[in-house]
Amino acid sequence: MSYTVIAYTLYLLFSIALTIWVARTLTRFGQTFLIDIFKGNSELARSVNKLLEVGFYLINLGYIFYVLKIYSMVSNAEYLIEVLSYKLGGIALFLGAIHFLNLVILFRLKSRAHLY
Repeated sequence: MSYTVIAYTLYLLFSIALTIWVARTLTRFGQTFLIDIFKGNSELARSVNKLLEVGFYLINLGYIFYVLKIYSMVSNAEYLIEVLSYKLGGIALFLGAIHFLNLVILFRLKSRAHLY
């Protein structure tokens, strides 16, 4: 098995695992926040939370697959580590950006909900 195939495999395993961990964490801890936004309507909060989770998976998994291509041959273990750190670092930054975007949207929803 070539280093390039190993790089692809490790990239997919780690980035998908990271996405699942972040999504589960956001879903678990976001539930209380959504209940507050929807003024105690836990069923609506649960539904919105699930929809946000599905959207999060679609966006992040789509991005993971979109940037999968490694543009040069991975010929040794050192370069494999460099490629993985670059690719996984990009995924971590993207997940963080999506997380903060979600927070901004939720805070805006919360402030609007408390106005009415």
